[in-house]
Amino acid sequence: MAQQNLTVVTELSPPNQMLLNNQVTGYSTELVKMIISEAQLNAPISMYPWARAYKMASHNSNTLIYSMARTPKREPLFHWIGPVAQFKMGFVKLTQRSDINLDTTDQAKHYKIAVQRHDLASEVLEKRGFELIQTTDIQKSYQLLLAKKVDLVVDDANYIASMSEELAINADTLTFVHTIEGLTVEGYLAANINTDEKVVKALRQAFVKVKNTPQYQQLINNN
Repeated sequence: MAQQNLTVVTELSPPNQMLLNNQVTGYSTELVKMIISEAQLNAPISMYPWARAYKMASHNSNTLIYSMARTPKREPLFHWIGPVAQFKMGFVKLTQRSDINLDTTDQAKHYKIAVQRHDLASEVLEKRGFELIQTTDIQKSYQLLLAKKVDLVVDDANYIASMSEELAINADTLTFVHTIEGLTVEGYLAANINTDEKVVKALRQAFVKVKNTPQYQQLINNN
């Protein structure tokens, strides 16, 4: 296949996407690298704040993005290659906030919540009438939480330990409070809609092969 100038963009989201010695690593990253290698393509991976990564992938041809939830709004903007992550999202608070206890998702409407711009959580909660504080990436959301400028952030309970490490805080500082209905989703590797058709076909065929490997099951279940 003639080599295309392919680019892959993602955000910081431990343990799926992390930066180690200026290299993007993590469980989902390993799957993406396996798919690209199987497709015999060359595509460097770069990390950006989510809002910027999403804008690049939705505007630039031959640009791939991961790990992205597949929604009706996003469906026509991308070619969907396959899932490289699983998320079960909910609210996270500072452990010291013993005053915050949620039995339902809607009870969180009484609190200030930080979410990332163009993120699925932002879309879902806005539709449900939540007032949100939008940030450029998950680190910014957590920084607002640690600074007590917001009461809650949205994340997966399984990611709290890795995120605590990234933020250089004790994991006990954070507590997962309540799962949000409608936010248990798969995170996809996707390509801009104007990406070369041969590239998309090669990636899809590669995904089918990778999906059937023990490594795929192991990595996706680590999420």
